[in-house]
Amino acid sequence: MDCACRPFFLWGTWMSTTPRTTSPPNTITFTISPPLINSRSSTQPSPPRLKATTSPFNFSLDLPSGGNNNHGGRNSNNNNKGWWWRRWWNDGSDSSNTFSLLFLLSSSIVLQLASSAAARTQQEEGEEVWEVKGSNWARLVPDFSKDEFVVSPTSSWSLFSVNDLWSQCTTLFVRLMLPQGFPQSVTSDYLDYSLWRAVQGVASQISGVLATQALLYAVGLGKGAIPTAAAINWVLKDGIGYLSKIVLSKYGRHFDVHPKGWRLFADLLENAAFGLEMLTPAFPHLFVFIELLKVDAHNLQAATRSCFYAGFAAQRNFAEVIAKGEAQGMVSKFIGIMLGIALANCIGSSTPLALASFSVVTWIHMFCNLKSYQSIQLRTLNPYRASLVFSEYLLSGQAPPVKEINDEEPLFPAVPFLNIYSKGNVQSIVLSSEARNAAAEIEQRLQLGSKLSDVVNNKDEVLALFNLYRDEGYILTEHKGRFCVVLKESSSPHDMLKSLFQVNYLYWLERNAGIEARSISADCRPEGRLQISLEYARREFNHVKNDSVSMGWVADGLIARPSPIRVCPGNIASSIAS
Repeated sequence: MDCACRPFFLWGTWMSTTPRTTSPPNTITFTISPPLINSRSSTQPSPPRLKATTSPFNFSLDLPSGGNNNHGGRNSNNNNKGWWWRRWWNDGSDSSNTFSLLFLLSSSIVLQLASSAAARTQQEEGEEVWEVKGSNWARLVPDFSKDEFVVSPTSSWSLFSVNDLWSQCTTLFVRLMLPQGFPQSVTSDYLDYSLWRAVQGVASQISGVLATQALLYAVGLGKGAIPTAAAINWVLKDGIGYLSKIVLSKYGRHFDVHPKGWRLFADLLENAAFGLEMLTPAFPHLFVFIELLKVDAHNLQAATRSCFYAGFAAQRNFAEVIAKGEAQGMVSKFIGIMLGIALANCIGSSTPLALASFSVVTWIHMFCNLKSYQSIQLRTLNPYRASLVFSEYLLSGQAPPVKEINDEEPLFPAVPFLNIYSKGNVQSIVLSSEARNAAAEIEQRLQLGSKLSDVVNNKDEVLALFNLYRDEGYILTEHKGRFCVVLKESSSPHDMLKSLFQVNYLYWLERNAGIEARSISADCRPEGRLQISLEYARREFNHVKNDSVSMGWVADGLIARPSPIRVCPGNIASSIAS
């Protein structure tokens, strides 16, 4: 590879053309053009004009010929060499010759270094490197003295622009309010849920301010009452609230099974408590009961909130998602308190206006709550969602997507007349009506954690069941129209999920194949309905589970609250043998 500092007459390409008439005699003209590709030629040079082509600059020297002869500007003496060539070689003893040669050599070196620097600059401009941090972009330029990249000085000029100030504020807000790596670090339903929750949080705080204004008078503040009475009521309220938290912890597993319904129920309790607080001056003796409702609502909200946040953590960043959710809640509360204080000042002591304002704010609060729960896409499998997935798999051969199941699941499955579906009455184009009806009926007929003594009548039935399910963690049979699942002592959530898949196939045999239930002993024999359904479950369960996982479901177990009753096969077998 040629050195960047070689003289132009050793590195360039020699070309001979007619001397330019516009150039004055005895002058040297440099012509610099855009980058060109170097080329080498074997053509012999023609002396009157010398043109050297280099990369990335093209420069030429037009040197008119000297002498007294007139041959079209050419000199035929000295092998067609110009005056400068003859002077160097014919009068080499003169010191000016050495100076001229050194000057030309130095000039060529400087031009080659300049061309190399320009080429490097153009390469940097064509292949820019940027450092990105949020919405901030800083251009990096190479520092050859330190052999590293540094931030371009021009990048700091934008710090004083209005656009960059807005960008800095936006980046700070995103870093404080959203998990790192958003949106890849959370699920697709996180943003919709957070936006609706922010609005409902503001409405909730406005209702709280209006209710507190009435509550303070009810407990004895502001009317000349003794402050001790107000303090006693307040302490009593806190004590009963602590006791309520302990009692509610017993039903924590229910919150995991149907978190949307329980969360909406908690919001209803909270609004009911706020409404009663508005009326507390008329019923001051109900103060403790009203505060108990509010405490229960807050406990339910806290329990279900963690369930939602765990589902949002796409990269197992549970703590960060919870922390950002709390930060979002604090912002909503701050805004709500400010608006509530302003509204309370405008309302004053007008009770009708306060009730009207409270009704409007409560409607906004519940509407935003409903929209936020409709946006949540739970990926765990409770009995209803699992039955819907399995039923659709048995009918179509593939597991349905997460969004379709969540849109179909009612918020209050235990209270049919209060059932509110996530998308109203819009029919799903993926889920069949047969699958929806099957899931609803199976959930009604399922009894998870049954007592063995309630489903068997004699020793033969017990032996038949234990012999059929000896390799499983559960025992399934049908008793009085209900699907009874007896859990063994070693039963796990995975075993419960498998038992529910067998329940769905048993229901399919009953509805579509016409295989009716007989005695337990007959159903456990070969070609019996329990034996057929169990063989199918063993053969297809892994397939349906893998298909469900590919659709985004968490199919490692069933989220349910079974009865705590378990059976131990060894003890029962020994007791039967005796």
